[in-house]
Amino acid sequence: MIRKILLPTIFAILAYGFWLSPDFKTIAAGVAIFLFGMLSLEEGFKAFTGGLLERLLRRTTDRLWKSLSFGVVTTTVMQSSSLVSVITISFLAAGLIPLIAGVGIIFGANLGTTTGAWLVAGFGLKVNIAAYAMPMVVFGVILIFQKSKELKGFGYVLAGLGFLFLGIHYMKEGFDAFRDSIDLTAYAVSGYAGVILFTTIGLVATVIMQSSHATLVLIITALAAQQITYENALALAIGANLGTTITAILGSIGSNVDGRRLAGAHLIFNLTTAVIAIAMIYQLTRGVDAISHWLGIAEDDYTLKLAIFHTVFNALGVLIMLPVIRPLVDFLQRTLQARERTAAQPLYLNASATSLADTAIEAVRKETLHLYDNAFDIIAGGLRLRPEDIRSERPLKEVIADSGDVAHVDIDELYELNVKSLYSEIIAYISRVKSAMTPDQIDDLFALRAAGKDLVEAIKDTKHLQKNLDLYLHSDNPAIAKRYNAIRKELAAVLRGLDRVRDQGDDSAAVLSLDGLKLDMKENDARLLDRLDKLVRKNKISAHMATSLINDSSYAYDVTKNLVKMGEVLFSAGHAGVRSIERSLALDIDEMDDLFSETQTKIERVR
Repeated sequence: MIRKILLPTIFAILAYGFWLSPDFKTIAAGVAIFLFGMLSLEEGFKAFTGGLLERLLRRTTDRLWKSLSFGVVTTTVMQSSSLVSVITISFLAAGLIPLIAGVGIIFGANLGTTTGAWLVAGFGLKVNIAAYAMPMVVFGVILIFQKSKELKGFGYVLAGLGFLFLGIHYMKEGFDAFRDSIDLTAYAVSGYAGVILFTTIGLVATVIMQSSHATLVLIITALAAQQITYENALALAIGANLGTTITAILGSIGSNVDGRRLAGAHLIFNLTTAVIAIAMIYQLTRGVDAISHWLGIAEDDYTLKLAIFHTVFNALGVLIMLPVIRPLVDFLQRTLQARERTAAQPLYLNASATSLADTAIEAVRKETLHLYDNAFDIIAGGLRLRPEDIRSERPLKEVIADSGDVAHVDIDELYELNVKSLYSEIIAYISRVKSAMTPDQIDDLFALRAAGKDLVEAIKDTKHLQKNLDLYLHSDNPAIAKRYNAIRKELAAVLRGLDRVRDQGDDSAAVLSLDGLKLDMKENDARLLDRLDKLVRKNKISAHMATSLINDSSYAYDVTKNLVKMGEVLFSAGHAGVRSIERSLALDIDEMDDLFSETQTKIERVR
């Protein structure tokens, strides 16, 4: 409803401005070109995030000072605190970084955004940047049409910078021409009334343009053309800083609870900073004068003074808020509670994670891990074992012996409740996000989808195994009960092994060790045939029991095979190239059969 009213209102104001003054058209066109340049820059930087940003974030968010530095540096390079906010929310939604690291990045981004004011005031207004802009736009557009992702990304960055420079040029030209017909300083308001009024105007302008950088450039160019007073420009800068929180709030709408908490932290930080800046504006102004004198800046160079003011009050906000960042995070976690979810509801498949290909893939991986947890419980229950016992350090022989009171579980019912719908959600999510990805990224998504299918197959094989398992576990025949307990122990060892590999994270050697689980199960399957032959000849089990054991041993092997295939994909959390190497080094079924047959032949020769 608000958008339906706001958009026609903005169009009406712009149309009236165009009719009133041709110079207003130049200013408006400059703002539009600048915003288009920001969009191009964002598109370009997104092309270079594949893997690099993910690895960088993992290494630079384990300490608060690193998160803060990451926010400062990335915002300085990208010249877009909005993009950094969206990326941070995206990584939070995918579970890649903790909330406190996200808050640190946002604080740093607020400090990093002050470099934009320095670039415009110190360079953009003192050099004929239009002369540089035209070649950048031309070369950038040519590169955008190339097939290479890197060239295309560089083209967007180059064209984006060109459009930014053009936008600044047209805004400056428009205000210079505007000065000859209308003097906007006639509408200046002094004192705290002016501070409040122009802070509100800056806030509204930033909310409309969705870019505090664009608002700041507009303020600086208007100030350079003496169309606004220095005091009112300071208030506009405060409002622009406060208005930028709208980007984080809008970006958090499709996010999980941590995304909304981050938007809350951003709002609290900027609101606190704005209140301090408004309350101390005259003291800060005197401080800016002192710093300007020390730096050798002319007393009437108000554009550079504005850049200093913008830096000072943002730095002051960081210094004040940094000591209370932990209580702030605790407050947000208490205030904004996560909704209760059933085991079947997705935890990571939200719209915010789709902002970057990396985070979309990571969201799918995390959700498939969630699917694995559900499947783990079902398979353990199908074996009449407690999941917590399998994950413990207790000897498996003891776990099997103490499992007599574990109740029967309905695998069909649990599959329908906790697996089927979740796997369907994962498949649907993959279908939505894969269109904007590279072939390698799509391969990663399809590998994760196949891992989910392997989990489903492992559950179905456990269901086939469960029938005879329940029948023979409490049989009067100790020999058949012993064999089925052996199968349970072997599968429990597989589940425990998988969980330990998962806990080791990015350890490639641990992932490759999963081949050992396949070989162990294959070897156990072969030994069973010898044992069955002896048991049948000694009349310890019937031929019917032996047939059941052969079939169920095959099901157990299939469970192992599917779980290990899943683990080789799902537990490889490193860079895409490393994951690909791990998958290529892992033994496939044919290679494993050849290796096992070769080993058996050597054993027979020794005998």
